[in-house]
Amino acid sequence: MTTLTATPLQTRRRMRLPLLIWLSIAWLALMVLVSVTGDLWLPYDYQAIDLRARLQPPVWLAEGSWSHLLGTDHLGRDVLSRLVISVQVSLLVALIGTLIGALFGTLVGLLAAHFRGWVDDLVMIAIDYQASIPFMILALAVVAFFSNSLMLFILLMGIFGWERYARITRGLALSSIQRGYAVAVRTLGASPWRIYGRHILPNIANALIVNMTLNFPQTIMLETSLSFLGLGIQPPMTSLGNMVGFGRDYLLTAWWLATLPALVIFFTTLAFALLGDWVRDRLDPTSR
Repeated sequence: MTTLTATPLQTRRRMRLPLLIWLSIAWLALMVLVSVTGDLWLPYDYQAIDLRARLQPPVWLAEGSWSHLLGTDHLGRDVLSRLVISVQVSLLVALIGTLIGALFGTLVGLLAAHFRGWVDDLVMIAIDYQASIPFMILALAVVAFFSNSLMLFILLMGIFGWERYARITRGLALSSIQRGYAVAVRTLGASPWRIYGRHILPNIANALIVNMTLNFPQTIMLETSLSFLGLGIQPPMTSLGNMVGFGRDYLLTAWWLATLPALVIFFTTLAFALLGDWVRDRLDPTSR
C-alpha cells in the first residue's frame, strides 16, 4: 500500500503568493513602519506654519524644493510630515475601533449562543436593528448630538460592524456546541468559560479573523469619510480624511494636497481588501 506525499515542487506552489498579495503585504508593512517610526524622522513639526512657503509644489514638479519633498499646504505646513501623522492617527483609530467591535461582537455572540431564549432574541433584535440603519447617518447623529472627541470617535468606530462578529460568532458557536468535543467537555464538568474560551472560540477564530481583515478597510473608509465631512478628527490633529477635506478647495491650484492622502487611502484599503480575500480563501474551507 503506497501513500501519496506532496513533492517539493507542489509544496512550493502551494506556498507561492500571488504578486498582488506580495505588493499588498509590502504596502501594509510600509504603512506599519511609518506608523511606528514616523516620529523619528519627521522633517518638520506637522503643525509648523511658514506662510512664506505656502502652496509649494512637490519636488518632482517645477518650482518644487528638496526642503519639502511633497510640498506644502495653504499655511506652509509640510505635507510629508502631516501625511505621516495622518497615517498614524487614521490607522490607530481604525485598528482600535476594529478591535473594539470584534471583542464586543464576539462576546455578545457567545452570550446569545450560551443563554439562548430571551437573551438570544434580544441580541438578534439588536443585530437586525444595527444592520437596518445606515451607519453613516447614525455616526453623524451621534457626533452632532454629543459633540466630538477622540475617545467618542474611537468608540463610534468600535460600534461599526459589531453585528457581523456577533452573527458569525452566534451561528458558529451554536453549531460547535452540538458537536462531540463540546458535549464531551461539558460532560466532564468543564465550566462555560473553559468550554468557550479553550474549545469553541479557537475553532471559530478563523472566521472571525477573516471578518476582521475585511472589516478593517471599511473602518478606515468610515473614519476618513467622517473626517472629510468635518465630523471626525479635529484640528490641530490631522488624519487622512482631514487632509482630503482641507485640500479639496485647492484641487485646481494645489492638487497634491488632496491627491496624496487620497492615494494613501486608496492603496491602503485596496491592500487590506486583497489580503482579506486571500486570507478568506486560505482559511475558509467552504471557499476552496
